[in-house]
Amino acid sequence: MKQFIFSLACLCFITACFAQPNPTELAKSPMEMSYWPPNYPLSKINGKTKEDPMARVIYCRPLKKGREIFGGLVKYNENWRLGANEATEIEFFKPVTIAGTAIAQGKYTLYCIPTATKWTIILSKDNYTWGSYGYDAKKDVLRTDIPVSKNDKVIEAFTMYFEDAKPGANLIMLWDDVKASLPIGL
Repeated sequence: MKQFIFSLACLCFITACFAQPNPTELAKSPMEMSYWPPNYPLSKINGKTKEDPMARVIYCRPLKKGREIFGGLVKYNENWRLGANEATEIEFFKPVTIAGTAIAQGKYTLYCIPTATKWTIILSKDNYTWGSYGYDAKKDVLRTDIPVSKNDKVIEAFTMYFEDAKPGANLIMLWDDVKASLPIGL
């Protein structure tokens, strides 16, 4: 009986070990974080700044993998989480202005409704959501349209980063052969 219980315990332990994902394996859509000002963490570590950043965006980077992205994988006229997995989160460490609307310091979820010529960018106060499945328009803080343009180069991994645009920044979004830019003012 003791040998049976010991064997059963070992079997359960081995099963649990193999069922756990290996923390060194890369996710299919790895998480990324981008700061405004660019390279903020390095500036802070090197003692070049003591201030908080202006903003940061946290998102997951899906890959193109030969697929048709816009109008295919990412449907036109449907809400998209601007990445993969959890919905994209943007945090403003100071008040900002987007499309003439004052946005308070805080965390928000970013969504997008893409078309071939423009994206409707949505800033929502409904944080910590998965994808856009539980999207609630009543929690929108902002909706604004931004133009999209074509890139000469195809971008394999969805990418977001801040680009200085005094006196603010542009949140650049790239994937496949598409580029969109969201102006953010101080």
